[in-house]
Amino acid sequence: MSGGVDSSVAAAILADELGRADVVGATLKLWGGSSDSGCCSVADVDDARRVADQLGLVHHVFNFADDFEARVVAPYVNGHAEGRTPNPCIECNRHLKFDRLLERAVALGFDAVATGHHARRAITADGHFRLRRGADHLKDQSYVLSMLGQDQLARCSFPVGDLTKQEVRAQATRLGLRTADKPDSQDVCFIRSDEGRRGFLGDRLPLHPGRLVDHETGDDLGPVDDLELITVGQRRGMGHGTDGRRRYVTSVDLSARRVLVGPPESANAPGVELNTVTWVDEPWPQGAAAIAQCSAHGVPVGCVLACPGDGVDTGDDGAEGLAVRFDQLQRRIAPGQTVALYDPARPELVIGSGIAR
Repeated sequence: MSGGVDSSVAAAILADELGRADVVGATLKLWGGSSDSGCCSVADVDDARRVADQLGLVHHVFNFADDFEARVVAPYVNGHAEGRTPNPCIECNRHLKFDRLLERAVALGFDAVATGHHARRAITADGHFRLRRGADHLKDQSYVLSMLGQDQLARCSFPVGDLTKQEVRAQATRLGLRTADKPDSQDVCFIRSDEGRRGFLGDRLPLHPGRLVDHETGDDLGPVDDLELITVGQRRGMGHGTDGRRRYVTSVDLSARRVLVGPPESANAPGVELNTVTWVDEPWPQGAAAIAQCSAHGVPVGCVLACPGDGVDTGDDGAEGLAVRFDQLQRRIAPGQTVALYDPARPELVIGSGIAR
């Protein structure tokens, strides 16, 4: 229970289905610093506790702050220091909610962990688990769960996955839950809105100035601040070319203190290479068609899976992993971002994911 409306209603649904004696509310204390957004603030923990009380559920708070620092916050900071743009929400799901919490649940004798994610779990006739998009495609969160495998899905439940967000709020209102009208979390939970990424990262690593360089001509285009905050594909703050068109970041070289920029078409790529590849079930073969989604609310695009370095011009070193070749040119994927993969025959089914190299 994060203190939001989705997990509140998820708890209510399970309490009705299973009985209050078999459902326990659990809130994770993850971030030891100050927070005014996301799901880590003191107010969020209090909301979760009060909703559990409204529902007649026992409520526990598990302190996983050390794990969160080591597995989410530190890699986020280190990633920016190395020119990558990690997705902390996915890493929190990977290491905390569906690893550390699952481990704790099993140790305490529980059968499963349920969350308020808008996604659905299915079971095949032969007992294999499937991860599906949520019924509300505008709120679908299968992307941030795309790293789940059979072991995790065997002990997961997503009670609001078959509901639209409107239906979730209506149910919370009917039950009189205090979170019924609470806004959705939008930001990284450990970054305060008054400090932003620059304030947060600036306190934890040195931010360096650099130079903007034309992607095609090599011309020096002037200075740029805070290289560690610049992301491949970014257009904000990159100015315009002599033709009046906006410039986009095509690569960031921290060692050379250089950011390459170019016109919109230069920011596109035929594919991306992935590491940290995971599969929901069996790995898909090289040459198989798939659908790629490159951000939480990105537009899915057809692709073909290939060996790294197989016709994918990403500038990588060809180490083991997975290459994704898009059917059409797409905006370059920033290193550190997750690419979720779906079944083209059943586009609501997640088949796996990987992290852009």
